[in-house]
Amino acid sequence: MGTTNAGGPKPLLIYDGECGFCTYWARYWQKLTQDRVSYEPYQQAAERFPQIPLAEFQRAVQYIAPDGKIASAAKASFLTLSHARGKGIWLALYRSLPGFAAISERFYAFIASHRPAFHRLSLWLWGRDYVPPRSELVSWLILRAIGLIYLAAFVSFGVQALGLVGSHGILPLPEFIDSIKRHFGWERYWLFPMVFWLSSADFAIQAVCWAGVALSLLLVFNILPRLCLLLLYVLYLSLFYAGQDFMTFQWDLLLLEAGFLALLLSIAPAIGIWLLRWLLFRFMFLSGAVKLLSGDPTWVNLSALSYHFQTQPLPTPLAWYAHQLPQSALLAATAATFIIELVLPFFIFLPRRLRFVAAFGFVLLQISIFLTGNYNFFNLLTMALCLVLFDDAALYKILPQRLNRLLQQRTPGTEPRIIASFVVGSLALLIVLVSGAQLYSIFNGRAPMLAKWIDYGVAPLRIVNTYGVFAMMTTERPEIIIEGSDDGIHWKEYPFKYKPGEVKRRPPWNIPHQPRLDWQMWFAALGTQDQHPWFSRLLQRLLENSPEVIALLGTNPFPDKPPHYVRALLYEYRYASSEQKESKGVWWERRLAGLYYPAVELRQDSSNSREAPSDIMEGMMRP
Repeated sequence: MGTTNAGGPKPLLIYDGECGFCTYWARYWQKLTQDRVSYEPYQQAAERFPQIPLAEFQRAVQYIAPDGKIASAAKASFLTLSHARGKGIWLALYRSLPGFAAISERFYAFIASHRPAFHRLSLWLWGRDYVPPRSELVSWLILRAIGLIYLAAFVSFGVQALGLVGSHGILPLPEFIDSIKRHFGWERYWLFPMVFWLSSADFAIQAVCWAGVALSLLLVFNILPRLCLLLLYVLYLSLFYAGQDFMTFQWDLLLLEAGFLALLLSIAPAIGIWLLRWLLFRFMFLSGAVKLLSGDPTWVNLSALSYHFQTQPLPTPLAWYAHQLPQSALLAATAATFIIELVLPFFIFLPRRLRFVAAFGFVLLQISIFLTGNYNFFNLLTMALCLVLFDDAALYKILPQRLNRLLQQRTPGTEPRIIASFVVGSLALLIVLVSGAQLYSIFNGRAPMLAKWIDYGVAPLRIVNTYGVFAMMTTERPEIIIEGSDDGIHWKEYPFKYKPGEVKRRPPWNIPHQPRLDWQMWFAALGTQDQHPWFSRLLQRLLENSPEVIALLGTNPFPDKPPHYVRALLYEYRYASSEQKESKGVWWERRLAGLYYPAVELRQDSSNSREAPSDIMEGMMRP
């Protein structure tokens, strides 16, 4: 580093004013460092610094410190960036990390010798007028979107809660609480963190659900957002454990993790944005990776979508039409799915316009899934997460001017306090460590012991999770049909609200609602009754004509009194052909595959008692 006697009151960066690449980045750095650094082309400043040869000005940028010291090339760049908030790490690496300085200088020399090409590349990757990215509007919109997703989730579970886990539901929460107490000591409060330790009564379940609705609305209207986000996370985590088999879905985990990161976003936006990008990367990349790692032949030979639209849990009406597409189109769509899930996630960490490409690809995939399958708030949440791939400048360009002015008034830029940044930064480090270990273990089968210990310690909080949807593609569609009878000869079918049953009924839409019993019926059909103990409890509640459980179904074929017997048959369903649909008005065709659960009845000593214990179904029912 040389010296000069012409140093000023603040640092000066001298660049080539006739070089488009140099001018482009000098303007960006000027916006980044604001008034902490002066900028001037050498064509104007060279005569004040005769000790610097003209060839040196033309070769690289020159940094003149206030004390007169001179630096050039990569070092000058890092010294300039050190005056911008959060960019000092590059200078620290240059000074401290062995080999980093040499590599940086070589990389700078390579770019300097190809400036016209890198200027064109800069315009393509960052845009013509690149400004330091801001995320106040992005953060504001994400928090409102998370509020709406929470709202849908709490309302959806709230209208089903008593039938699923109420005291007269399929899996009563009080019995679950008692079972945990019998098997665990004080550690149960950490292993199952939920507010229902205070009370597991039906009123408490309903109170949690509708308190979540109220808090979601407050968050949407930006009232006490941090407090709302904290309480929403606590309440939904409570429902996650209380819901037992009915709350084991990946979107519940994704909402918990996204909700927690939204809380961090509200405190330290910069860290929160990167954590949400990391979450989106893990979710999308693992969704593609698990398909290949599973070894499922339908994914390997690209035939998966030839089955998916017909065999997915709750198809929409458009799924029938998607299933009729030519095989070549379905093969191409499967290949495109892999590109979106395995390639585009890496664009998340690249310059802004490549991030935009990733966002549009993810949104296109989610819209396709949204149109052909009822996945409640899942696709909406994923699309909301894609907001973190944009910046305020991009959003302001596509939003109406009047809305822009309104949002600018509602999104003041504030810097987090040092203590808040430290706390959020520490949590971010923990999240990255645990999630990184999870990724490592998925591909290598084992994770470092320290990371596994930390993962085990924080696992009950569900703030870091693994993902991967549709790793195995089902190629057939078994459906369970439950029937009731008064005499064991004449049987009436129990229709469900959303899952396939009557072959002439068009597949319904139910987004963003998730009918959790209908979903579990899909999983139950893929296994046996022994693998799904809750199913026998469902039959018991039907024999009791439990109003809470009956409300989960479409209609009650026994409105006056419960049936004497219930049974479950297994059918194989497939889409009707175009000819069948046109001539007979049917969407499905089905054939009987066998008996899923034999006919059972309530024992006489318990048929009139809603309070009888029923942990062991054989004590309540008999074939």
